[in-house]
Amino acid sequence: MKDEILQMLKSRKDFISGQELCEHFQVSRTAVWKVMKQLQNDGYEIEAINRKGYRLIASPDVLTVPEILSVMTTEVMGRKIYYYDCLGSTNDQARMLAEQGAEEGSLIIAETQNTGKGRMGRAFFSPEGCGIWMSLILKPEIPPMDASMVTLVGAMAVHEMMQDYGIAAGIKWPNDIVIDGRKVTGILTEMSAGPDRINYIVIGIGINANMKFFPEELEKTAISMSMVTGENYHRAEIIACVMDHFEKNYREFLKTGDLRFLKERYNAGLIHKDKEIDVHEIRRVWRGISRGINDIGELIVSSDEGDVIVRSGEVSIRGVYGYMK
Repeated sequence: MKDEILQMLKSRKDFISGQELCEHFQVSRTAVWKVMKQLQNDGYEIEAINRKGYRLIASPDVLTVPEILSVMTTEVMGRKIYYYDCLGSTNDQARMLAEQGAEEGSLIIAETQNTGKGRMGRAFFSPEGCGIWMSLILKPEIPPMDASMVTLVGAMAVHEMMQDYGIAAGIKWPNDIVIDGRKVTGILTEMSAGPDRINYIVIGIGINANMKFFPEELEKTAISMSMVTGENYHRAEIIACVMDHFEKNYREFLKTGDLRFLKERYNAGLIHKDKEIDVHEIRRVWRGISRGINDIGELIVSSDEGDVIVRSGEVSIRGVYGYMK
């Protein structure tokens, strides 16, 4: 009943009467009052006025399942949530749950990670109470060779969330979100597949939301939404916003089978579009001009040898993550 009352309070801009709640749940006014006290103890600010009822004034920044679901607007993505106070890695937990049959759209969230992973095996800083550390389970019926495009769909969803919040962020191909040359979001996609079918994809997303500072070794390379604007963000609402954008773009991707539908938007957000970059491949590093992505998310780079298609690897840009030529 507590979770349902919370959702009812969030759905009303004005007061909801105690009598209506009593009749809806077939309980006494005392039972309703006790639930309101429990919600207040959880940090919800609730106004109570005789003959008017109850009204939600403010919600705490908590990542409980009821709080996240109360603001979720999707049909599939994030409708099933697994929440943990602490995990080694949300991606590891998501892979385990996917192996056990967790459905598509299942969202794994941790308040903190102690072995969070980034791309190329790097550690990911995941402190408690100020960031968003989540992994989404997907089971698309697409060829395994097309799975890399899902990473760009994830990057687009986070970029569009930043736009909704009025934050001038950019994309560093293929999947980092950057503000003023420093990383605000990292994305790590992992897959289990056979020769011709995908068992599941796990897309991990780490968003620096409310950090006020970073360890010395990250001061020049990391930034948070809060450090940019001075505001504190309601993390459940950020999660819901990302899931909403992801669901819309993911559906379109499954329909079209490529990224033509978002290529223009993605390229408009690239911080290195038409700029000189270094491309770090396994056996060599070379220089060229970034021209944006093609229809399947590969990076087009102009070099002395003509236009080259970059399918994987790292790119580095002057002034990003402390990199200077």
